Amino acid sequence: MKKNLASRTGTAIRLTLSDKVFVITNYIVCSVILLIVIYPLYLIVISSVSEPYAVLQGKVVIWPVDFSLTGYESLLNYAQLWRSYLNSTVYTTLGTLISVAITLMAAYATSRSFLGKGFVSFFILFTMFFSGGLIPTFLLMRDIGLYNNPLILILYGSVQVWNLMVARTFIKTTIPNELYEAAILDGASHFRYFARVVLPLSGTIIAVLCVYYGVYRWNDYFIGMIYIRDPQWLPLQTVMRSILASLTVTNKDLINSMIDNYADLVAAMRKAEVAKYCIIVVSTIPAVLLYTTMQKYFVKGVMIGSIKG
Repeated sequence: MKKNLASRTGTAIRLTLSDKVFVITNYIVCSVILLIVIYPLYLIVISSVSEPYAVLQGKVVIWPVDFSLTGYESLLNYAQLWRSYLNSTVYTTLGTLISVAITLMAAYATSRSFLGKGFVSFFILFTMFFSGGLIPTFLLMRDIGLYNNPLILILYGSVQVWNLMVARTFIKTTIPNELYEAAILDGASHFRYFARVVLPLSGTIIAVLCVYYGVYRWNDYFIGMIYIRDPQWLPLQTVMRSILASLTVTNKDLINSMIDNYADLVAAMRKAEVAKYCIIVVSTIPAVLLYTTMQKYFVKGVMIGSIKG
């Protein structure tokens, strides 16, 4: 650490005893917090590839016990899960594209000066703290034809005010106003300026918005639970919630996919316990991949977009 500081500043910095204690304490505290966060996730992964009997007996603690893919084999036979997986992929992809597009357009509009901007900003900010409530929203969605319609999983919640504020601040602090003035002098309209200048220079914040909206839509189960009644349109998280809740009792579809006859019911229930961990692992993979691919833009975009503008 001393060498790093010296190489950056050109001057050797000597750490005092209190500095060393502070650094060591930070490492210890951060390591403990990291362990607390990571271990439950690690336990889920190793439990998903362990023998069901070992998981039920609590033998899986550090390493997988009697490596087994029984849970994943069971999931392959559960058709509704994979249909919902495809549904969530489509909902998340289309919903994220729409959300990012609307958020960026709204962020650009509110970053410009215009008559009544204060009222519009207050109106947008108001919705961040107050809503109509579940029942009025449900009645509205039903009246406009979105109840039991898969479009609601794409369109609902297309704009989140916090994301809009971050994107607006990014545009105001990152894209010089001189570019706008030059574009106007050249005869460019707002649409052309937005398409030719703002979008190409907003790659970082676009990546951040993709992560925010993508993870939000992938993990959302509530909208599907409230507004969708046809099982073929349910998203993955709603189906997974139903499976995890019902496995403690009986999930006939999943149990039937695991057994050839009802004499193996006990063994099937033990497999179902492991299948819960497998479901969590499978449903988490897309979010982890999204964070991994967007990581290099994520911190930069959040830091730039969070500066008050």
